[in-house]
Parts: sequence; C-alpha cells; structure tokens
Amino acid sequence: MQADPADQRRLLDLQQADTALNQLTHRRTHLPQEEKLAELTEQVNTATDQRAQTEAAVYDLDRDITRVEREIDQVRTRADKDRALQESGSAGPKELAGLAHELETLARRQSELEDQQLELMEKRESTAEAGTGQAKQLAERQAELAEITADRDAELAELNTQTSAQRAARDAIAADIPDDLIALYEKIRKNQPIAAALLRQRRCEACRIEQSGGELAELRAAAPRDVARCDNCRAILVRTEESGL
Repeated sequence: MQADPADQRRLLDLQQADTALNQLTHRRTHLPQEEKLAELTEQVNTATDQRAQTEAAVYDLDRDITRVEREIDQVRTRADKDRALQESGSAGPKELAGLAHELETLARRQSELEDQQLELMEKRESTAEAGTGQAKQLAERQAELAEITADRDAELAELNTQTSAQRAARDAIAADIPDDLIALYEKIRKNQPIAAALLRQRRCEACRIEQSGGELAELRAAAPRDVARCDNCRAILVRTEESGL
C-alpha cells in the first residue's frame, strides 16, 4: 500500500487520540471509588439486616412483656377476688383453707411473673440500645455511601465529557486520512492497541524492538509513499527524520 507521507504521519495523531480514548475507558472501568462503594454497600446491607433483626427482637420482647403484664393482671384480679371472699365471712373453714393455699400459690406465681417481667424489660432496654447504635452506624455508612457515590458520579460525568471531546477530535483527524489507510489502521487495531507507531532511531515505538539489519535495509529502500510495517508487531511504521535511517 502507498499513502502520502503526511497522511502516514497523521496516523500518529490518530493513534494518540485512540490511546487517549483507551485510557479514558480504562479509567471509567477502574474508578478508585468502586472498590470502596462495593465495601460500603456490603456494610450497609449487613447493617440494614442487623437493624431489622434488632427491631424484630424488640417487637417480640414488647409482645412478651405485654403477655406477662396481662398474666400479672389476671393473677392480681384472681387474688383480689380470693381475698374479698376470704374477708366476706361467707366462706366455711374448708373453703378458707383452700383460699389461703390458692393465695399463696398466686403470690408465688405473681412473684415469678414479675421477675420474668423485669428480666424481659432489662433485655428489651439493652436490645433497644443496641438498635440505637446500629441505626447510628447504618446512617453513617449510608451517608458515606451517598458521598462516595456522588464523587463517583461526578468523576464519571467528567470522563464522559472528556471522552466526547476526545472522540470528536479523533473523528476530525480520521476524516483527513484516506479511507484505505484508515481501513488498514483499523484492521491492525482490532488485534493490538497500537496500530501505528513512529520509527525512532531504528526502534519501533509500538513494540520497542529495534529493527534488524535486513529490516532496516528494506526500510531504507522503501519509497516515502510506501506504507511500512514492523516485522515484529506488524504496526504501521511512520518514518520521519527521527527514524535514523
């Protein structure tokens, strides 16, 4: 293939634009915030689950406390009735003895229930305190997550702006290069990131390998319009006064 030397040099500008676009793409897919966001998201999910479990535990404790309070009220009501009957004078000796025994049983049951009530209330208080701490921690993680998400989104927006500008510049460069030369460039670029490189001091700047004696002889013999290729990486070699030929 042959092409005007100026068009061949223009490939270096195109390659520079494509390299910049590749770097922008790499930055988009390797944002520093992403790892922290993944970590924080996991922490938020874990804290949310823990908070939900604690709220459920407080709900269950409130239900148990209500049940015990209801049982205490029932025991007290029954004891009040027994004492009223005991004090009425209408009960016989046998019935009075039964009432006395039942009052003792009710007193023990009330004491047990009140101990259970106290234990449940203490557990409820400690669980609620733990829930308060969890809620605070969750709010902190959510705030941090929102802040880093905003930073990530801002950086993405800036990268999008840079990418759009770089792509427009790239398209403008490509428009000035003949179609057949562009086609060759794009064919090479499908297999490697650098499709066109400067030959500087007999070294290909794509693969960084110095051309051998035979390769250099072919390059010296080639006409300026001949499109040269690196024998090592197959990139288009752009020859200039820096090539050392």
